[in-house]
Amino acid sequence: MFDIQEELKKLPDQPGVYLMHDAKDVIIYIGKAVSLRNRVRQYFQSSRNKGAKIEKMVTQIARFEYILTDSELEALVLECNLIKEHRPKYNTMLKDDKTYPYIKVTLGEDYPRVLFSRQMKKDKSRYYGPYTSAGAVRDTIDLIRRLYQLRSCNRVLPRDAGKERPCLNYHIHQCMAPCRGGVSSEEYRERVQAAMEFLGGRFAPVIRELEEKMETAAAALDFEKAAEYRDLLGSVKQIAQKQKITSFDGEDRDIIALAMDDRDAVVQVFFVRQGRLIGREHFHLTIGAEDTPREVMSAFIRQYYAGTPFIPREIMLQTEIDDLEIMESWLSARRGQKSVIRVPKKGNREKLVALAAQNAQMVLTQDREKIRREEGRTIGAVREIASLLDIGYVRRMEAYDISNINGFESVGSMVVYEKGRPCRSDYRRFKLRTVTGPDDYASMREVLTRRFTHGMEEKERNRQKQLGEEYGSFTRFPDLILMDGGRGQVNIALQVLDELGLSIPVCGMVKDDHHRTRGLYYHNEEISIDTHSEGFRLITRIQDEAHRFAIEYHRSLRSREQVHSVLDDIPLIGPERRKALMRHYQSLEAIREADVESLKRVDSMNERAAESVYHFFHESQ
Repeated sequence: MFDIQEELKKLPDQPGVYLMHDAKDVIIYIGKAVSLRNRVRQYFQSSRNKGAKIEKMVTQIARFEYILTDSELEALVLECNLIKEHRPKYNTMLKDDKTYPYIKVTLGEDYPRVLFSRQMKKDKSRYYGPYTSAGAVRDTIDLIRRLYQLRSCNRVLPRDAGKERPCLNYHIHQCMAPCRGGVSSEEYRERVQAAMEFLGGRFAPVIRELEEKMETAAAALDFEKAAEYRDLLGSVKQIAQKQKITSFDGEDRDIIALAMDDRDAVVQVFFVRQGRLIGREHFHLTIGAEDTPREVMSAFIRQYYAGTPFIPREIMLQTEIDDLEIMESWLSARRGQKSVIRVPKKGNREKLVALAAQNAQMVLTQDREKIRREEGRTIGAVREIASLLDIGYVRRMEAYDISNINGFESVGSMVVYEKGRPCRSDYRRFKLRTVTGPDDYASMREVLTRRFTHGMEEKERNRQKQLGEEYGSFTRFPDLILMDGGRGQVNIALQVLDELGLSIPVCGMVKDDHHRTRGLYYHNEEISIDTHSEGFRLITRIQDEAHRFAIEYHRSLRSREQVHSVLDDIPLIGPERRKALMRHYQSLEAIREADVESLKRVDSMNERAAESVYHFFHESQ
């Protein structure tokens, strides 16, 4: 259960993006903050005037999460990416990337230009950004033209070289005028490369040069020139606060980092799609005190990418892993194209990995208590039950229940818990075939016989086909069977297992006169259980889940039986014609009053079908 007031106390005083979820876990609002602690708390302060829309949004918040960033600028870009990806209900201001400009270098041209752009396309150009200040971007482009004298015109070069006189930029020393043909493509490219190094982060040489020019101009009392250099220097420093949230190449990649202590680890995965960070997920792992970060990371990659359908082109890790080449080969085979694993050591990629590590550490620190509590509810509870029954090892438990109303449509349910958590993909339902009347014992015998006979047959087929031992939906047998009842139900299960030659512990969940679990029946004796223990609570959850699953299935069968249209009784009228008649006439009374000619005009109806409908209603009057 997400306690909003408790989680508000854990909010860090750092920049980041917060995501508000409703009761159905749908993201309804995404925002950015200089201080997550101050901003998110404001939503839940009754004294603040939030406006009607925000007031309504707050009433729908069931939980929130957040992603830390290194600056407000990064939070702003990440906020835009996430809004575009999730389109939250209450975000109405941000619609596209037009807020954020890029710097574009047209490498597809013989004489490239450095341009201002509002879009990042998949072309031969290289893009830098996005940035939050359009003015700073324009100042930087202007600075690059002054420093490197790159052209800005739309002439097609070298085709148009020498056709027109050079423009004003040549005369004020802001362009080398390749349109005159006085500079080679190679020399011009060298200047373009220097400009890209500047845009890529090599600011120090330019900053030093500007500072020297500013001081020289000030010493010469040329304060206007000094002010010009000062303003350009400020623009360069603002651009230098680079954005790690959006990459330049538009690639798909996962960024993975971990935080760990002596028994727990949290792995944080950032998902970058088409160059934009669109989301993240964290995973909790239980580890041993001797496990190293390399081992934990390697184990996570094997387990995670074995189960996810999408493999990115690049996976960036915080730490090296063992068997790197083998892992890359495996990932590439799963992807169908090459996939590489890298551990970045510098630049934006390394900083993005560091950001993922920072978020992982935050989750580990704040969720440690919650992890312990959840482990007590699940794995700890299973250990309690195993200890109570003196069973060495319990991982998988199956519970069974029967539902019927006076023997009508008897059904059986099988629910599965692994490590104390429901494994819903393994739930199964049984519609009784051989039992008539309200005979729960016979019904349970049929359900258990069918379940384990099917499992044994699947195991045998796997053995003959040399498939994996657990290939199939029934092949995985439980370590403990839980019956919704006492001695009678347990004995039925034991008889079925004995007939099939199986040895699986069977335990009954004994109820009191108020239909509440009071203890366990095992080895012909009732074992009391502390009703305040996590083991007891888990037993109760399993019992309730088995009952709910059986009742739900039984209700659906009853509904199908009761939903029956009078049109189904008319010869030659199947589902399609029945739907067509209801669409055309809207009511049974209108169909009853229609004549044959009118009925023939309905879609999919012919003369014989129309006569059948007409005679059905009029002969039955």
